[in-house]
Amino acid sequence: MKIQWVVTLVLLLVGCSVNTPVLRTVAHVDLHRYLGHWYEIAHNPMFFQRQCLSSTQADYQLDARGHFIVVNRCKTDQGWEQVQGKAYVVHGSGGARLRVTFFWPFYGDYWIIGLSPDYHWALVGEPSRKYLWLLARQPRLPVSEVQQALSIARSQGYNLSHLEFTPP
Repeated sequence: MKIQWVVTLVLLLVGCSVNTPVLRTVAHVDLHRYLGHWYEIAHNPMFFQRQCLSSTQADYQLDARGHFIVVNRCKTDQGWEQVQGKAYVVHGSGGARLRVTFFWPFYGDYWIIGLSPDYHWALVGEPSRKYLWLLARQPRLPVSEVQQALSIARSQGYNLSHLEFTPP
């Protein structure tokens, strides 16, 4: 009886994964242009951001080995909270796929699925489509650019019904 449950579960999982198209990233990211300060415009809720009230920001720098140093910060009831992590570019991804850790040895996917030509905004997701972030170089983004980014997310199979906009 137990083996039937295992087989059924495996078939369900395989069936679900076959129906989900692969998340597409942008073709190329110039990492030196991507570096610097970003503001979160919107995100799908995530456990680690549950205490954030506003002003979620990220800074990206390269270390001597070419790995990213990532510093995320946000405003909470207690003031500014921040966490530092590391990331590396997945080989063969054109710079669009990163693996990020804030709590080694646990890594997460950071895939750039949308990017404005002038690197003014970026749309970041991961293969399960549970997490999504819209980032911009300024605390606010024109509505037309927000809609353009969200259109990319929808076309990639993201459910935006839980999307939260981050207060500046």
